[in-house]
Amino acid sequence: MAVWLSLAALHAQAQTEAAVIRRTAELREAPGATSRSLAALPAQTPVTRLGGREGPWVQVRTEAGVTGWVHLFDMGAPGTAVQSGSGNAATGALRSLTSFFNKRSSAGNTSATPTVGIRGLGAEDLAHAQPNLEAVGRMEALRQSESQARHFASAATLSPVEVPPLPEPARPAAATGTPGNEVQQ
Repeated sequence: MAVWLSLAALHAQAQTEAAVIRRTAELREAPGATSRSLAALPAQTPVTRLGGREGPWVQVRTEAGVTGWVHLFDMGAPGTAVQSGSGNAATGALRSLTSFFNKRSSAGNTSATPTVGIRGLGAEDLAHAQPNLEAVGRMEALRQSESQARHFASAATLSPVEVPPLPEPARPAAATGTPGNEVQQ
């Protein structure tokens, strides 16, 4: 029984890690920006990252013992640079990108996920990503025509620059087949 309890404690410890909130964030009841806010977390708030993860949302526990969900771009390892306010434009763009490719599924991911590229997004997440059609619609509404782009450029005193096209890449040599199995031309 003691061995089993020791193994269970080690497993629980392996599923948690110390983290810090990098910028002001909301602790959410469930993963998702529209979920009910449990608390506002100021920058530099220490939290414990738990094993639960769903898309870009990570389950955490505050020092007060409240468990909830935080967007992975709002937290980092202890000692990382802290950003004030709502973060920079790159972080906002990355948050939008993860929202675009993730829809909340009914089954939560409660296991650790290996990362590929962006921290927190695993190969399985990328393979099962679904576009947020509402966000695509909003993006399409921002599309500008060529005449609108030219008007903007002239109003901003931008001048056209001729850019030569890239050279056409060399075509691969035609396959000749293997001995005894030649390709007829």
